[in-house]
Amino acid sequence: MLTVGVDLAAEAARTAVAWLGWEEGRARLTGVAVRADDDQVVRAVTGAAKAGFDCPLGWPDRFVDFVSAHRAGHVRVPEGVAGRVWRRDLALRVTDQVVHEQTGLTPLSVSADRIGHATMRCAGLLAELALRGRTVDRRGGGAVVEVYPAAALKRWGLPYRGYKRAANLAALGRLVDRLLEAAPWLDLGEHERVCRASDDATDAVVCALAARAAALGMVTAPPEDQAGVAATEGWIALPTAPLDRLVTAG
Repeated sequence: MLTVGVDLAAEAARTAVAWLGWEEGRARLTGVAVRADDDQVVRAVTGAAKAGFDCPLGWPDRFVDFVSAHRAGHVRVPEGVAGRVWRRDLALRVTDQVVHEQTGLTPLSVSADRIGHATMRCAGLLAELALRGRTVDRRGGGAVVEVYPAAALKRWGLPYRGYKRAANLAALGRLVDRLLEAAPWLDLGEHERVCRASDDATDAVVCALAARAAALGMVTAPPEDQAGVAATEGWIALPTAPLDRLVTAG
């Protein structure tokens, strides 16, 4: 099995792709690309069994309805409800709120934060993948599954904060050390150096690990009453099994 991880940013400059090849009892990082453009991302996903995207796959349904109502005329604001409360469903998708309930972490708001730019790019990539015949299911059942590296790392008992940006290279190195200690079956090979130098590359590796978990069915899935909204908003797949189960199962 080949899984791909994509740490997707609005532009290629902060986008990384990682390829993980899986064999019995081991996984090998066969490639890492930083500054990955759209063509690299699409080709990577097309050649993989499963790809994990660190990027929202959609916008909150209530936000879309809110903007549509505003364009058509005027919106309706709930009476007797504090502004922050009713705006929460505009800023956060159902899956974002579920992730917060289950992990204590709150994903960036796709409708109220700059990550919306990355999601615009993602929408174009998903459309291109569909044109090329890949099944696109924002619930995670197709070629792409939405993942959240910080939440995956936390669930696997690994450092999940404080390793971003050049000022925190020492913390990034410690994360890589801890990851290799927890997963001695993971071979970063010649690409270990770039993982220690780029948090984008390391996040892409985590995304590829989470994609493997999704391919094995070891992630959260939307319950029946949330499946409809997940189909439009997207769904963050959280690992439900220990890290070592990625090589001992399947």
